[in-house]
Amino acid sequence: MKIVVGDRNVLPHREQFEAGLPVGTEVVWCVPFDESRVVEELADADVYVGGKFSAAMGAAAPRLRMVHVAGAGTDNVDRSGLGRDVQVCNTFHHEQSIAEYVVSATVMLRRQFLQQDRALRSGVFATSVYDPRIAQPLSLSGARIGFVGFGHIGRRTWQLFRTYGAVGAAVTGSGHAPDEGLEWHSTTDDLGKLADFADVLVVSAPLNEHTRGMIGADELGRLGTDGVLVNVGRGPLVQEQPLFDALSRKRIAAAAIDVWYRYPGPDGLGEPSSLPFRDLDNVLMTPHSSGVTHHTFVGRVGDIASNIDALAASIRR
Repeated sequence: MKIVVGDRNVLPHREQFEAGLPVGTEVVWCVPFDESRVVEELADADVYVGGKFSAAMGAAAPRLRMVHVAGAGTDNVDRSGLGRDVQVCNTFHHEQSIAEYVVSATVMLRRQFLQQDRALRSGVFATSVYDPRIAQPLSLSGARIGFVGFGHIGRRTWQLFRTYGAVGAAVTGSGHAPDEGLEWHSTTDDLGKLADFADVLVVSAPLNEHTRGMIGADELGRLGTDGVLVNVGRGPLVQEQPLFDALSRKRIAAAAIDVWYRYPGPDGLGEPSSLPFRDLDNVLMTPHSSGVTHHTFVGRVGDIASNIDALAASIRR
């Protein structure tokens, strides 16, 4: 069996990964990702591990049995070049790390720590203690958290928020949510109602034809001038121009954006949006890193190796 790996996040766990594979497995590491080299190696490959899979890669891989994403989202896998018997697999283990990000980002933005840091570097103590124009910030106790999507990430994030005394509600595609102590839950038809309810709107829904652009000017307006948006799902779940307008015109208080509208090549250089979010003082910008921790990838590498082992066993049978 031949495996091609094109995801650099797996490389730090190479020893664990290769130790979990069937005896005699050949592993080719195409890290950093180079599609032309990957295409060459896929000619006789059985498994590809990586987040991006193009139609050209599929056309070059007649023996392929599995495409395994080293994460949850499979929206960057072009299935048009894949045979019907090719399995497309994903893995999770990121919910704890992302939950920590969401809660810490929410505290940072609601307490205005970004602005305080910048001001103090200029010698200004930007707090209500010294400036009566600055309102005393709010804690998480009693904060209303609205979840757009309530899967692995939403549930774990809510467990953390609950320990601070927050209250929560959620909308999902099906309208169902586990009994986790939410005040209410509904379908995404009630997204506007959720925006009215929330002090903090946490976006972690999957990106598909039904969810793309689901949050626009109306929902952001209903979130209100004290509202905070945290997007850890996919950038295009939130409409780009309305989000920039809401932030720049202070129609919402702040946002933490971890998922973007543009992504760089392998060198990691590039603008995340066509709009100048970088110029705004009420945005925490992070490079899709909320789930990228050692903890996350130890779990993911274990899952990937286990699934490849199961594939090999099925082939032997």
